[in-house]
Amino acid sequence: MTHVDRSSRSNLNPSPEASLDPSGGYVQGSLKWAIALTASLGAILEVIDTSIVNVALTDIQATLGATVSEVGWVVTGYAIANVILIPLSAWLGDVFGKKAYFVFSMVGFTVASVLCGFAVNLPMLVIARILQGLCGGGLLAKSQAILFETFPPAEQGVAQAVFGVGVIAGPAIGPTLGGYLTDTLGWRWIFFINLPIGIAAVVMALLFLRPDVKRRSRRRTKVDWWGIGLLIVAVGSLQTLLEEGEKNDWFESGLITVLAIAAVVGLVCFVWRELSVRNPAVELRVLRYRALAAGSLYSGILGMGLYGALFAIPLFAQGVLGFSATQTGLLLAPGALASAIVMVLLGKLSTQVDARILVGLGAIGTSLVMFNLAQITPQSGTDDLFWPLVWRGATTVLMFLPLSLATLGGLPTREVSAGSGFYNLTRQLGGSVGIAILTTLLAQREAFHRAILLAKLTPYDLQTTQRLESLTGLFQSGGADSVTAQQQALAALSQTVNLQAAVLSYADIFRFVGVVFLCSLPLLLFLGKGGAGAKAPVGH
Repeated sequence: MTHVDRSSRSNLNPSPEASLDPSGGYVQGSLKWAIALTASLGAILEVIDTSIVNVALTDIQATLGATVSEVGWVVTGYAIANVILIPLSAWLGDVFGKKAYFVFSMVGFTVASVLCGFAVNLPMLVIARILQGLCGGGLLAKSQAILFETFPPAEQGVAQAVFGVGVIAGPAIGPTLGGYLTDTLGWRWIFFINLPIGIAAVVMALLFLRPDVKRRSRRRTKVDWWGIGLLIVAVGSLQTLLEEGEKNDWFESGLITVLAIAAVVGLVCFVWRELSVRNPAVELRVLRYRALAAGSLYSGILGMGLYGALFAIPLFAQGVLGFSATQTGLLLAPGALASAIVMVLLGKLSTQVDARILVGLGAIGTSLVMFNLAQITPQSGTDDLFWPLVWRGATTVLMFLPLSLATLGGLPTREVSAGSGFYNLTRQLGGSVGIAILTTLLAQREAFHRAILLAKLTPYDLQTTQRLESLTGLFQSGGADSVTAQQQALAALSQTVNLQAAVLSYADIFRFVGVVFLCSLPLLLFLGKGGAGAKAPVGH
């Protein structure tokens, strides 16, 4: 492997001579940091737009005259398109060129964002969001692959830290930014805000990304249309099932049953197809690397904790504590800031310490935070949640950054794009699975706790009788007659039961996430050492 020596030319010269060694070596000087910023900017936009819409759905519904189930497709359409394109990003980059594909994805994402902002009806908005998701899927996996191909192993920690700041902090920044823009300028601005950032990212990509190395055989490769079609069926059905399952009472719905069958059959046929053709759309053979296979599985668990916990906390803040969207965003902001700070500090350390140790510490730390959050009560407030959320942001980083290095750092350069696509896909699907599981578990546990609490509220229970008499007297003192006061007392008692059941159910799912992370620890035995012991990728 030959490293490029450009110390005397460390300016941001985008010419091929300054950016690419004839043997395909790593970039030197300040140009590599311009590439890192460019790639990370694309990833940040994609991740933020995954969650920025959530807080604006009510306003979108009112403006476009949609039902609750219809407006949900603004989120679902984006998610489905996103997970379909992520595994295809390596093949598309090979066919069209990595730089060309990244620029195309960035332009498409920006244009789709503008179309979302100008949508005059729900179908137009959903179609634009699907287009946005298709382009965004290419940005996420390609951004990480670009960094691995730009920086040498000794600097991968810092480079991946730049990328990781957006991926980790994005799910928390999205609702904060979305709530503020929706409350002050209107929901359309959650899409228009992407325009100046997208234009800047496109210009930077054109200037700084390494030129594509042309391959004569690249455009002669036969397109694996069957593989692409089976991928769409398998992943699209699975993502739709996860997004819509809880709303449709899971397998009580014929649609969900059909989607489950389509997902299983499509996945089996897809795997068989991709392993049997010479030029597959998704290179599954890359999973022969043990570190990638184990790391991708762990990435799914990380996605459950990262997106699942961040899904539950806003629900608790708004549904139980009565926070507004903006207040909820501000509640999550310190944790996002903690993630960014720890990510930067960990950047250098992660290449010197065994990644398995850091991931293990992060998993244990996140479990402890989840068990701490499980101590919530109906009286819990911002002060009670501040430090647990800050520590959650910090401990999650201990898993994310070292896991990326341990999973992808030892891959041959020619396999990085395929490996990165699969790795990011499992994290996205893990998040969807986590949200689906936690949503269902939340509803089931709330019904369970409510039934237990109601069983104790009988006319023969002294405390219940005294509580009803106290509430009835309180309402009578406010001017209500005896019958009305008794009805109001019963309603107030029922509301108290519902609140307590909700708090107990949220405590249950926090404990569940904590247990999942503890149970994931044996997977560390199959990971590589990452920056502490990884060999430089071969294949330059």
